[in-house]
Amino acid sequence: MLKGKRILLGVCGGIAAYKSAILVRLLIKSGAEVKVIMTPSASDFIGKITLSTLSKNPVISDFISDSSTGEWNNHVDLGMWADLMVIAPGTANTISKMAHGACDNVLLAVYLSARCTVFVAPAMDLDMYAHPSTTENLQKLSAHGVKIIKPGTGELASGLTGTGRMAEPEDIFSNIENFFKKNLPLSGKKVLLTAGPTYESIDPVRFIGNHSSGTMGYSIADELVAQGAEVVLVSGPVSIKAPENNRINLIRVQSAQEMYESCLNHFDHCDISILAAAVADFTPEHVASQKIKKTGEGLTIQLKKTTDIAASLGKIKRDGQFIVGFALETENEEQNALKKLQSKNMDLIILNSLNDKGAGFGKITNKITIFDKDNNSKKFELKDKREVAKDIVSEIVLRINA
Repeated sequence: MLKGKRILLGVCGGIAAYKSAILVRLLIKSGAEVKVIMTPSASDFIGKITLSTLSKNPVISDFISDSSTGEWNNHVDLGMWADLMVIAPGTANTISKMAHGACDNVLLAVYLSARCTVFVAPAMDLDMYAHPSTTENLQKLSAHGVKIIKPGTGELASGLTGTGRMAEPEDIFSNIENFFKKNLPLSGKKVLLTAGPTYESIDPVRFIGNHSSGTMGYSIADELVAQGAEVVLVSGPVSIKAPENNRINLIRVQSAQEMYESCLNHFDHCDISILAAAVADFTPEHVASQKIKKTGEGLTIQLKKTTDIAASLGKIKRDGQFIVGFALETENEEQNALKKLQSKNMDLIILNSLNDKGAGFGKITNKITIFDKDNNSKKFELKDKREVAKDIVSEIVLRINA
């Protein structure tokens, strides 16, 4: 959600400044680029080294960065650089100066120069927060377009209990996420996504499987979230690290039947379904309860068809739902992909061919062609799977918003 976003964090002189370190860490972990600006008194509560180390950028606390050379921190450039400015903690003193246009430190100069949205998370004692002057100043800031993150209620530094505690870093982070999410093309959309192989047990030790790594599906999951979607990721057995994003609900399964049942449970609640998993077409009729021993010259395993997930979902698809399938082919690629698209009531199908060098299972690259129900096609060059995921999600966005 925040990958590549440029965020200015203003830190004022209050006991809650220690929470700013946690907020910086959350932002950096989410992929944002963070620059920290401190008021002169903020360093009494938290060290510059802490915030510069966490943010991976020098901390700005004065107009002059190097007096020996005359280098200065350009507040105008900083204000234009940011996608969002967050002041946390926002003390009563700084809030008052912001409301009245005062400009006696670099943080205030950047605030007055900022062209982006500004958030303020007030932090002060309960009587200061309840004072009519503070109330009036916050109202002025709201009228200027500043977003106020309301403080919490609890024990304060004074020992009193009441409203004035700065919102927890996780709550501020959620406000930031929600701000960026609102303007994304898949905001509010829920997506069902399958990925990886399925393993069909022969006995407690052996299985029938395939070479799918799940990389393509997991890359699509990341891109869907980056575009604002909430994702239910039904994954077969893969060695990929589980997504840490709380907008991805990872459900691990083993067999085709388990994947089918999980998809069926979530399909009705999803706007978009992307079936990227390499699901087994056949499974053993009988699974041995004990490891099969080597006897005789050979072993015959009777197989039966698995439930066709794409066809099953296509039959119950309602108006407004959008289904995307995948076809990995070795011959008659286009004909087989189009047949699958039509027979399973899908809206788009992504064709991979094992005849294309660098495409298919176990590769970090892929080469795709996207077909729609009107036999229109769009071919793409060989790309890293993360870039392929962007192409796929962009095409879905284009279609659902048409």
